[in-house]
Amino acid sequence: QVQVVESGGGSVQAGGSLRLSCTASEFNFAGRAMAWFRQAPGKEREGISCINGGGGRGDYADSVKGRFTISRDDATNSLTLKMNSLKPEDAGMYYCAAGRDRYCSDSSGSWFLPRRYNYWGQGTQVTVSS
Repeated sequence: QVQVVESGGGSVQAGGSLRLSCTASEFNFAGRAMAWFRQAPGKEREGISCINGGGGRGDYADSVKGRFTISRDDATNSLTLKMNSLKPEDAGMYYCAAGRDRYCSDSSGSWFLPRRYNYWGQGTQVTVSS
């Protein structure tokens, strides 16, 4: 079992901020698309942000665009999600996922396809109070 570890979750009031981190020791993030997914109770898991293996600007679900920022540091094998202006609907379990290749989207332009990610963390919980 390959270990992917998320950290940084917690409880915050609406309007607050959190910073999530993801690391792994048994494989390199370099060359892989890296993504954050989340799942609220009773809801399906949804992709919220992804960054290509070559870096650059991340891509975001409309629900978090302008509030969340994804970044990576391949030298330290780490992935970060900075979350600002948190809303109650942002609450849920947040998962880090490592892609099978460099690209967040497939050749047809589809994003956040679970099949494209072969390593997953166990999740870190985020709670937002109103």
